[in-house]
Amino acid sequence: MKAKLLASTLLVGSITVATGARAADKPDTSTDAATPQQIIVTATPFHSSIDDTPAIPAKVDAEEIRRAGGASIAEALRDVPGISASGFAEGASRPIIRGMDANRVRLLEDGTSISDVSDIGPDHGTPIDPLSAQSIEVVRGAAALRYGSQAIGGVVNVLNDRVPMQRFSDPLGVEINDSYTTVNDSREASGLINGQVGNFALHADGYYRHADDYDTPLGTQANSFFHGWGGALGGSYFIPDSNSHLGIAVTHYDAQYGIPSDTTFIDMRQTKIMTRDVIELGGALKSFNLDGSYADYQHQEKNPDGSVNTTFKNKEYDFHGELLINPIGFISNLALGAEYQHRDFSAIGEDASYLEPATSDNIAGYLFSEIDVAPKFHLEASGRVENVHITGTPLSDVFTSRDYTPVSGALGALYTVTPGVKIGLTGSTTGRAPALTELFARGGHDGPQTYETGDPNLKMERANSLELSLRVNKGPFSFEGSLYSTWFNNYIYGDLTGRTCDDGGNCVVGDSEELREVFYLQQGAHFRGVEGQASLDLYKSDSGTLKANVLGDYTRATLDDGNNVPRIPPYRIGGGLGWKSKPVDAGFTLIHYGRQDDYGVFDTPTASYNELSAHITVRPFKAYPGIELSVVGQNLTDDVQRYATAFNKDLVMQPGRSVRFVLHVATF
Repeated sequence: MKAKLLASTLLVGSITVATGARAADKPDTSTDAATPQQIIVTATPFHSSIDDTPAIPAKVDAEEIRRAGGASIAEALRDVPGISASGFAEGASRPIIRGMDANRVRLLEDGTSISDVSDIGPDHGTPIDPLSAQSIEVVRGAAALRYGSQAIGGVVNVLNDRVPMQRFSDPLGVEINDSYTTVNDSREASGLINGQVGNFALHADGYYRHADDYDTPLGTQANSFFHGWGGALGGSYFIPDSNSHLGIAVTHYDAQYGIPSDTTFIDMRQTKIMTRDVIELGGALKSFNLDGSYADYQHQEKNPDGSVNTTFKNKEYDFHGELLINPIGFISNLALGAEYQHRDFSAIGEDASYLEPATSDNIAGYLFSEIDVAPKFHLEASGRVENVHITGTPLSDVFTSRDYTPVSGALGALYTVTPGVKIGLTGSTTGRAPALTELFARGGHDGPQTYETGDPNLKMERANSLELSLRVNKGPFSFEGSLYSTWFNNYIYGDLTGRTCDDGGNCVVGDSEELREVFYLQQGAHFRGVEGQASLDLYKSDSGTLKANVLGDYTRATLDDGNNVPRIPPYRIGGGLGWKSKPVDAGFTLIHYGRQDDYGVFDTPTASYNELSAHITVRPFKAYPGIELSVVGQNLTDDVQRYATAFNKDLVMQPGRSVRFVLHVATF
């Protein structure tokens, strides 16, 4: 493996902004602006501090999300070490963790399934708009197994608190955001209202965005527009004299976006019902938590004249129950849980042959425990057993039923060497059942321009992982980083054959036809890499803090036959400076993305590029600190940028130089 140590900066100078969805997180603006706050990760069962888990998690707050812009949660996470974006389209860009995407990264909304079809094709978007997000968490290690074997790479949990989980401290809170972006003439607006009426906590939010085709250094990227709107109504009843509460929310997502490498566009919508209940128990039993969701999803792939090529439908429900147990002997925390997921998928129209109607059922049980062996030695352990039943019709036209029983486990240890220095070690083994497309794909898919063939005889995939982490917090200096390695048995991947096909499945060697032929195969694979970030306070006083930051990451992934795993992100390294104070935050970052020469068979290399960004946020009214004005510049050097992770990278460039103007107003 090439020795490429990486580093680049986190967006710096971010402030913690009150989000009415979680009144307990409301910052005290009377304190020193440079005072750090404890960051809690809610995707862990006992809401652990970000510094108290063996595998390093990440959390991006509302300020960073607003600054990142973009229509996908992947863009909001792009400065987190180890995370990149699939970048297929403005409306279709999933987060990639350590080179793993789709069926190896579990996406959640407030702990519930997003219930979409983004795992069916790279042109399919995720029905969560960053304008509705209050924060985004990334969780790895033992806690990730609570959410299933699809979390080999990790869990991405988008928090929007549409079902209030705490009482609001104020009877009424309002937040409004408005922005304009030059690169695509984008106008965005969002708002939320939170209210406390007796024992009822009520929430409403809505958003709207309209973006035209974006500019690149070489001209306008055709068919790259994005239009979207959505919102939610939710509420919770808090039982008096108790920590118990019952909550429900109804959400809607609506978007239309172009496929830049084609002339088609996607018209997507989803309506979803979420419930989140917490019942306080007594004695050794702390609480019983029940999260549930039902989602009705549909998108149509349309021609420029509005005629419909294909309609994709997905109906899915997910129930997740968890019993939290108070400390018992040497076990400081224990969670026992069960989950049931059911999915009905169908496609109607031109691409209906790509994947015939299919269903999946997943029943799982798991446990998660935390053990404080000694004051300086903390353990986390988890285990999960699933029964997966999948039905569909492969190329043979014979209706097929497959059953898998993935068994997974993880053990992590965190040792405090000295105050401010912690070392973590996590080992895990995860079994994953093949996904619908991997088993049953059988035809052309117009969006990614592929002709795919699954294999109904695929075996269960197994990932054996080892991760070493280091955290240092000493005065003005902080560092966190990880070394990791994952060995796959029966790794499932889409293999380009070098042939192209027409819609009828007639394939020839070369590129004379429109659709690239893909077969789903499996063999052993090895992923390994390094990631880290560091910061140093150069100047700190009551007036503010000047901080230098660096971060970087590198992933290498190979198959047992010696070839490269396709679409792996290149290394990146960079740094920046940031100033943070009560009236003004400002900063810049410069990140270098390396050339990717380790590409898959029949794929192509990707050139290196730089990303220079800068921002300034002003709070002009001392008496009203909730009013903020921001200017954000991205790709200020106007570099040609192509994502090595994008299936259509040879046809699609990322946006060029952009300036974004943001107004944020919060009354709480």
